[in-house]
Amino acid sequence: MQRVETGGNERVNFESNKNLGGIGAILMFIGIFPYISTFGLIELVGAILVLVAMKGFADYYREAGIFNNALYAIISAIVGAGAFVAIAFLAFVDFFSELGINLTLGNFSDWSTQISNIDWQTINMSTIGKFVGFIFLDIVVLFVFILITAILLRKSFGILSAKTGVSLFGTTGIVLLVGAVLILAFGIGLIVVWISTLLLAIAFFQVRPPPAQMTQSANPMQV
Repeated sequence: MQRVETGGNERVNFESNKNLGGIGAILMFIGIFPYISTFGLIELVGAILVLVAMKGFADYYREAGIFNNALYAIISAIVGAGAFVAIAFLAFVDFFSELGINLTLGNFSDWSTQISNIDWQTINMSTIGKFVGFIFLDIVVLFVFILITAILLRKSFGILSAKTGVSLFGTTGIVLLVGAVLILAFGIGLIVVWISTLLLAIAFFQVRPPPAQMTQSANPMQV
């Protein structure tokens, strides 16, 4: 099956997707700086712009895997964050209930009073062990979802690298995966992931549209 690039609107859309992706990645990169970050809103906007750009490139190259893997990665990140918060909440509720404290939204104003009245010397090791077990499980669940997210993004960037000829996309995916593996070494992993967003921005701006008239084979959609 053959497809002919005719320029015109497709070329304009190509440039728009390139710019959206680059700007989105820059927002993700600068969003952590003080006086710029607004509770993650800047990073969220950046991620949405990158996702829109990935959808545009997926349509342009007729490679569904570019967008689908990125979308699945976002879903994985959201599910992972939700699971992490839920398990952490259950861990604290269970721990304090063992101490005779009922942590509910209804008695939120009484939390500090109840907690301050705890006799910490009476806490037995089984209660502490159970709480530590919950926290360990929470960390493992978060780590697994982070790895899944990074693997899916690497796959998405790998396909985009192959289609655009920009090898930096592939490098970005590898750096992101390394950062995910090192995420338990808190500072190191987060710094590596942060650097990957800068590499992603540079990669987007390095993309050049194919010649206005070009015939190429359209590969089957890859997921």
